[in-house]
Amino acid sequence: MDILCKCCCGLDVHKKTITGCIITPQGKDIATFGTMTKDLRALSAWIKDHGCTHVAMESTGVYWIPVYNLLENEALTVIVANANHIKNVPGRKTDVSDAEWIADLLRHGLLKGSFIPPRGQRELRELTRYRRSLIAEHTREVNRIQKVLEGCNLKLSSVVSRITGTTASHILKALIQGEVDPEVLANFAKGRLVRKKRELMEALDGFIGPHQKKLLALQIDHLEYLEKQIKALDQEVAERLRPFEDDLARLDTIPGVGRRNAEDILAEIGPNMDPFPSAEHLSSWAGISPGNHQSAGKWKSGRTTKGNRYLRVTLCESAQAIGRMKPNFLSHQYHRIAARRGKKRAAIAVGHSILVICYHLLRRKTEYVELGANFYDERKEDSIVKHYLKRLESLGYTVSLKKVEACP
Repeated sequence: MDILCKCCCGLDVHKKTITGCIITPQGKDIATFGTMTKDLRALSAWIKDHGCTHVAMESTGVYWIPVYNLLENEALTVIVANANHIKNVPGRKTDVSDAEWIADLLRHGLLKGSFIPPRGQRELRELTRYRRSLIAEHTREVNRIQKVLEGCNLKLSSVVSRITGTTASHILKALIQGEVDPEVLANFAKGRLVRKKRELMEALDGFIGPHQKKLLALQIDHLEYLEKQIKALDQEVAERLRPFEDDLARLDTIPGVGRRNAEDILAEIGPNMDPFPSAEHLSSWAGISPGNHQSAGKWKSGRTTKGNRYLRVTLCESAQAIGRMKPNFLSHQYHRIAARRGKKRAAIAVGHSILVICYHLLRRKTEYVELGANFYDERKEDSIVKHYLKRLESLGYTVSLKKVEACP
């Protein structure tokens, strides 16, 4: 097999050690390093002393990240390969070390690098992903408060729509301070809840113990802390995305994709679509492209592949939001698929459509155009008519059709 890279290095990265193998025309050199910063600097110097131009490693957990961050600043071509791809290449001998096998594959051009975004985008990803984890924790804390209130037989959530709203917050703080009179608590009602004072009084007629007051106090403090942290992250993310405000505005016009989801999507895929030759490549990378497996005319599993789970969750959230919106092109797609295949498959399908739309908006720098809820039916009119005619004929009916002109 032809040798494409004369001097290359393969790295086997672990939590505490890194084994490197350099292959040159003169032979092989294998060395082991630690994972402390001084060890990584020594690794970098060792690679440069041998005149290596290409370095490859597996994407093992998070341990490859500091190695990549250090080597990308050097004049080196660094490849982070998928471990499954390396495993599936045939011809490996049992007595060959991982680092040596990676170096040998790199030497013959048999490794394909994974998509590693630029440093700025990687930093933005860490911020948006941490914000998502805080939002999830905020939701869990709200559920814990609900559980404590149910234990006190305080049915506050049966009357108010949000337990974190203004009225509910005032009532909870009054409960913590020892106020238990339902009439006094109901007087904290604001806005439209003023008309529901009687219902509030009935819902707040419960019994709360000292330990439950303590739990509520701690939970509300935690809730306020989380809200403060989320707000700080919102500001930092907005500041970093300021140069891409036009791209954010384009994504924000897609139904179901709010400002925060648009920020998450842009942080995951980036504003530059050049790394992805087509929308299909992007969908496959994201893990939201169902497989199409057939054998002998029979359909096999159509499961989606593993991909970017953060992007996948964001797209599915947007798809579920679309399912609750007024009729439009995407909501019609959601309900059409949900009726036949269920809501989960519908969310995946619509999430895939959203990602394809994002790809074309970012590549072409164009605005989203709403096609309308009837676009699919109008485009597939002939096939829809033939389908229902065939079903009626199979039941023994003879049908003649006459198209009625639409009213002006």
